[in-house]
Amino acid sequence: MSFLVSNPERIRRWVSEKFIVEGLREFELFGEQPPGDSRRKTNDASSESLASSPKRDTMSSFLPDSSCYELLTIIGHGFEELMTVNLARYKPSGEYVTVRRINLEACTNEMVTFLQGELHVSKLFNHPNIVPYKATFIADNELWVATSFMAYGSAKDLICTHFMDGMSELAIAYILQGVLKALDYIHHMGYVHRSVKASHILISVDGKVYLSGLRSNLSMINHGQRLRVVHDFPKYSIKVLPWLSPEVLQQNLQGYDAKSDIYSVGITACELANGHVPFKDMPATQMLLEKLNGTVPCLLDTTTIPAEELTMKTSRSCANSGIGEGMAVSNVRAANGESTLHPYHRTFSPHFHHFVEQCLQRNSDLRPSASTLLNHSFFKQRDVPRKRLRRFITKFRGHSAKPCSAPNSGNKRLG
Repeated sequence: MSFLVSNPERIRRWVSEKFIVEGLREFELFGEQPPGDSRRKTNDASSESLASSPKRDTMSSFLPDSSCYELLTIIGHGFEELMTVNLARYKPSGEYVTVRRINLEACTNEMVTFLQGELHVSKLFNHPNIVPYKATFIADNELWVATSFMAYGSAKDLICTHFMDGMSELAIAYILQGVLKALDYIHHMGYVHRSVKASHILISVDGKVYLSGLRSNLSMINHGQRLRVVHDFPKYSIKVLPWLSPEVLQQNLQGYDAKSDIYSVGITACELANGHVPFKDMPATQMLLEKLNGTVPCLLDTTTIPAEELTMKTSRSCANSGIGEGMAVSNVRAANGESTLHPYHRTFSPHFHHFVEQCLQRNSDLRPSASTLLNHSFFKQRDVPRKRLRRFITKFRGHSAKPCSAPNSGNKRLG
């Protein structure tokens, strides 16, 4: 592909072919068509259609021009190492954004089609708990995707750096409430998310929760009809296996539906509460057998851990799979270095335990829908306003979240 680098027009033609031309006209990644181009009329029609969409205003507020973005520190990599994630500043307004740059030359046709699906749903979805896309465009041989900068990063960032033994129940309730609102919208739009996990839950500077990971979304609508089940296995899903439901992993003729996302919510609840994901570091075949045999992860507290084990002093390095055969713990130490109470010497409410049990039922038909779960008693205990979540996080971070603090998160691998 090196012959393309010296010729921008060849790059544009090559990318057009790989991205499926009709799809990209809708996304307007290439800006204006040259005069006399026979495709110009079609593109204008697409522009008029998009102008009437509420999502259109959000996208057009940021210019699709790489010169308008000052790339700052690299904050992550992902997508088979073909994606670089930068903290950036949008020059016209000074606003901080996150820019994902994907090397299209190194992408296969399948990868490009996969990315096209993400761009499609980013245009289609418009919900306060789904991460907003500011701009998408082609710069040289890269696809640039600009999204709002999330000063607190992901929920996974928080549990890895500040809440290694899990968050408080109220914080988890607030976070999962935002996730379920997003899922309820996605499911009503006829999609399955298929990648709900802590690393795809982002938290803004004002404590608002956003669900990301749109790349794995799958439509359940075919020829205008909603399908009862789908059978497609998520592509590039190695890193998301612990969160996938038994019916997705099983890959049989029975297929799966939106209830598979509810199972992922249950796994994510355990991840946020225990400080690590269940089935962690377990071989894929063993994980599949555990899930198919009905092994159900649980919240680690005084009701699920034997009393004698709560007196044991073990290190974080002894963390297990999180499905109940032992404990994944870290020794909490006071300022003087003396060990304090066991980190799992705590008791979650019966409401929280019941919520997780409902999400993780082996039979997907028995799992509640996202809209039903939003009325679960787990969310009725006490309201957790955004400001309170923000104070909860900053109390442990030791400083308020500002865009300039983002580089402290380091160079991460993103799923």
